[in-house]
Amino acid sequence: MHPRIRWGIAATGNIANVFARELALLPDHEVVAVGSRNLDRARAFAQEWGVRRAYGSYSEVADDPEVDVLYIATPHSDHLATARHAIESGTAVLCEKALTVNAHEARELVALARERQVFLMEAMWMRCNPLHLRLRELLAGGALGEPRSLNATLGFLADYDPTGRLFAPDLAGGALLDVGVYPVSLAHHLFGAPATVQATATLTSSGVDGTVGMLLGYDTGAVATLTGSLTGPLPNAAYVSGTEGWVELPPDFQAVDRLLVHRPGKDPEEYAVELLGVGYTYEAAEVARCLRAGLLESPLVSWADSIAVMEVLDAVRAQIGVRYPNDAAYDDLATPASDASDSQR
Repeated sequence: MHPRIRWGIAATGNIANVFARELALLPDHEVVAVGSRNLDRARAFAQEWGVRRAYGSYSEVADDPEVDVLYIATPHSDHLATARHAIESGTAVLCEKALTVNAHEARELVALARERQVFLMEAMWMRCNPLHLRLRELLAGGALGEPRSLNATLGFLADYDPTGRLFAPDLAGGALLDVGVYPVSLAHHLFGAPATVQATATLTSSGVDGTVGMLLGYDTGAVATLTGSLTGPLPNAAYVSGTEGWVELPPDFQAVDRLLVHRPGKDPEEYAVELLGVGYTYEAAEVARCLRAGLLESPLVSWADSIAVMEVLDAVRAQIGVRYPNDAAYDDLATPASDASDSQR
């Protein structure tokens, strides 16, 4: 492998700019190509970040022979097609959360990556954060006794545009896939797959969820209360409790640089790190580690985990009545028995 990890970036929106800025902090990473459906935007992005080649399509970036891995920052509705083309071209993929629009698409991508022997990872950067890894170690080590609950919220007030990526059904918009996926992924990271899923939501005039609330139940007796919103700011904090104490993840919990362990009758115990950038650096470093080790998937954001989270998101959407055009392609397929959409098993 080339001594530097050479990235291509598909799309030029805000998250792509943040990722390019984060990659610049890593000496063994570089962006060599960028693609947009608008060539002028790709050229402007390339000029701003010192990228050598700009393309007027996503596929051209994936086909660039110097690109080791493609970072996909497109709207959710394009994830499957863009990632599929890259994998078929033999290019490794880091695809923004949520990995796809539904679990059927996630399984399709994973099957293709396995067949073609190409690396694929969901860009759930929170799962690579050193403190989130430390949190799971604390729970597994019994620092809180028996885990009992998680409360996590993530949301902000977005300008309403029924044609924009946050609110357009054709782009798989809505709070669930944009921000709700973080609390759901955190719950899976700590507790695993839920036994039950209950959900409610307030829908926008465009037909997607503006605010969504979820209650997940686990066979261990633990529960997770989760909220995502695009219609108002939320505390964006998370609390994990057990029989012997609780952990506080201050705002913004997905990018946390410190956490507090509370135990009755004792002073809080703080764990802190000085993050490199805002934290996307850690998922980029994990991709590099996996590629250099010849791995097809990351143990930190495994294929099974990404599919399991998508199953929960599917179960939530089924209950709140949000449907996307991408879903129609799978209407005639039976839902696997393992899906969390079996919400009362």
